[in-house]
Amino acid sequence: MASCGFEGFEKRLELVFELPASGGEVARHGLRLLPAEALREVLDAAQCAVVSAAGNAAADAYVLSESSMFVYPGRVVLKTCGTTPLLRAVPVLLRAAAALRLRLRSCRYSRGEYLFPEAQPFPHAHFADEVAYLDAALPRELLRFRRSAVMPSSSSSSPGASHRWHVYSASSSASSSDADGAARLTAEVCMTELDRGMAARFYQRPGDGRTSHAIGDEMTAASGIGGVVDENDPRSLVCAYAFAPCGYSMNALDGARYATVHVTPEDGHCYASFECATDDAAAALAAIRRAVTAFRPGTVSVSISHTSSAASSLCTPVAEALEPLGLACHCRAAEVFPGAGTVTYQTFTAPATKHEHDN
Repeated sequence: MASCGFEGFEKRLELVFELPASGGEVARHGLRLLPAEALREVLDAAQCAVVSAAGNAAADAYVLSESSMFVYPGRVVLKTCGTTPLLRAVPVLLRAAAALRLRLRSCRYSRGEYLFPEAQPFPHAHFADEVAYLDAALPRELLRFRRSAVMPSSSSSSPGASHRWHVYSASSSASSSDADGAARLTAEVCMTELDRGMAARFYQRPGDGRTSHAIGDEMTAASGIGGVVDENDPRSLVCAYAFAPCGYSMNALDGARYATVHVTPEDGHCYASFECATDDAAAALAAIRRAVTAFRPGTVSVSISHTSSAASSLCTPVAEALEPLGLACHCRAAEVFPGAGTVTYQTFTAPATKHEHDN
């Protein structure tokens, strides 16, 4: 933890593996066959641990002491916050996958702009160090289609340029086709300067003897963020977890789709994130709007990645979804990453008068 506050902004790593073409347990279940000890070693390297787990026929979802992990047969998504050295988990995860004879096909790493960059351990203090670390850790064949970018570019004069999105992508192929059954569109929403009344709902009451899951369920209902996912859908699996004395995480699965919410409610470094992976762009836009409506943030950044060029066409719909909430778009950027598709990034802020009133 940073001495000046907790770093809510997550680092996100996504690794995609080639599953064997022939039948057998590995072809059907892939990474989901990794033993608990192997997953523990991966998370130990990132300095976090599992606090809750759930799964369905498509994937396993883990609430971590520092955010979340989703494991599919051919894909793992690992998000960690605070001062976790996430990228140190890459070599450990690659060794574990190699034991199953799985070959890495692509890697994507992304993060926002830290609140407390001086507190980050190597290699996370500087994006150049993160890029160099990944270049050294990944198989050489992935570096053929490798690109890193900071969005918007450092030369941007936009008011939103201080809120930047860092993306690294490497792939063994220029094609961004997705054949493992996982969702194709990923939306990441980072929110700061949350409404104080909303943030207060993520503190535990002194002496509350209930389980972290029971308190988490109450926070889900009290905050209204249960509407971000359809809890009434019989296919949905929702797992909420409350941290002591404050903080909240929630994972949801619906087939191969997932959603996750994380909240750091303390004054001075109040932060919430929402992420979803889906094959339905309209559903993603609706979920983004519901998340922002619930948290009423002063500043929002939205990144959407898509395995085709379709992500760039979503910039206008995202703005149309959020601007009626009193948020103005200050910057917009789109980049193409070989083997990963298109990534867009937008930042929005509320009027200064609202920001001063709420904070």
